[in-house]
Amino acid sequence: MKRLLSIELQKIWMNKASKILTLTYFILLSFIDLIAAIKFDIGPFKFHLAEMGIFNFPFIWHFNTYVAAWMKFFLAIVIVSMMANEYSYGTLKQNLIDGLSKKEFILSKFLTVVLFAFASTVFVFVMSLILGLCFSSYTEFGIIFSDLDYLLAFFVKLTGFFSFCLFLGILVKRSAFALGFLLVWYILEGIIKGILAFKVFPDSNTNQKIMQFFPLEAMSNLIVNPSPRLSVVKNIGTQMGIETDADFSVDYTAVAIVLVWTFIFIYFSYKLLKNRDL
Repeated sequence: MKRLLSIELQKIWMNKASKILTLTYFILLSFIDLIAAIKFDIGPFKFHLAEMGIFNFPFIWHFNTYVAAWMKFFLAIVIVSMMANEYSYGTLKQNLIDGLSKKEFILSKFLTVVLFAFASTVFVFVMSLILGLCFSSYTEFGIIFSDLDYLLAFFVKLTGFFSFCLFLGILVKRSAFALGFLLVWYILEGIIKGILAFKVFPDSNTNQKIMQFFPLEAMSNLIVNPSPRLSVVKNIGTQMGIETDADFSVDYTAVAIVLVWTFIFIYFSYKLLKNRDL
């Protein structure tokens, strides 16, 4: 496995565009800490994000993983390009000629996907821990390390999403078309969700029960929007007469669904490559 992974990392590092996008992704992740420096002081109006509690333990695990998940598209481009370049530069054929089996080839890609997801998770963990220790009002050991399942959800979300991108890269062979297909699929899920919600099941939550099995919807269900958990948002809602009893915990049903989709994407990536005439 170490040999397969080293082959893929060398390909990425030798590609200037992939290297820049990868570095940009991790640099942007580090920019989350700049949120703590955002201050507005206009007369009587004072606004400091860090004082709103977004960096309090354990809320920070939810907030940072949610924000960081939006930046996954930078690595998605790397994953798609990683596969498209195999066809463009002929490295796929060369790897197979050199003795690499198609199963090993797909395994090397999947290991890269897992490595990216794991590195992102570790990065967010370290960054969140530092920010929390600097700004959190709660620093008890038990509180600091509660709600760490958001990191698990973040890892599963990235692994599933990157596996989808890998599958599209193999299916379409071209980076632009693969990313376009990803966008079309996102829009398609949105259209289906709208039809189910407003036309088919307007008076029930049956549409949500159905949509939870769609890949992108399942991934989005892993880490829901954390903003309603903030005390300032709750207070505004109370003043407006809006009460919510939403559950913000990690949905392990969504975790299981995304893991199944990850297996499906990798399995069919292998089947496509195995049956395709190179």
